[in-house]
Amino acid sequence: MAALADEPPDPRIAAAAAGDRAAAETLCRELLPRVRNLVRYLLRGDGRVDDVAQEALIAVLRGLGSFRGEGRFESWVDRVVARTAFAIIKRIRAETQPGEVEAVDTEARTDSYAERREVAAALDQLSPEQREALVLHFAVGMTVPEIAEELGAPFETVRSRLRLGKAALREALGGRDAL
Repeated sequence: MAALADEPPDPRIAAAAAGDRAAAETLCRELLPRVRNLVRYLLRGDGRVDDVAQEALIAVLRGLGSFRGEGRFESWVDRVVARTAFAIIKRIRAETQPGEVEAVDTEARTDSYAERREVAAALDQLSPEQREALVLHFAVGMTVPEIAEELGAPFETVRSRLRLGKAALREALGGRDAL
């Protein structure tokens, strides 16, 4: 994948954008774990992660023609995934009745998986606004002004969400710093 702006872009990106099915399948296979993790951190609970990840991958494939090769491909993918997830989250919130809560699957398969699940479960305890700000800042690498623009929130509000969310996450993890 394209690592730096002055390096030639990965030819699979252009091939997938041009309709090469094999190149698109290869990119999707490589991107799926990254996309799924980001979606999981943005959503509360696991019930819709796979569906949202699938929609996000479709959005990535449809948008490949707009990738200009400026910056890392993975960063571009993260932003597309975040925007897609936010659109779906808004739709879910509009459809969900007040007081309705999705079940959280807490089954752990391995130690590293269990640790990621613990962090994801701790993120589930945060308000949606704090969780979104933390994920965009620490997982996607967006700056506070970029997050403010993405979420349509004032700069100071985003800074507050990050500060409060980080403190709440640390408390939920028993004093450990997950970030």
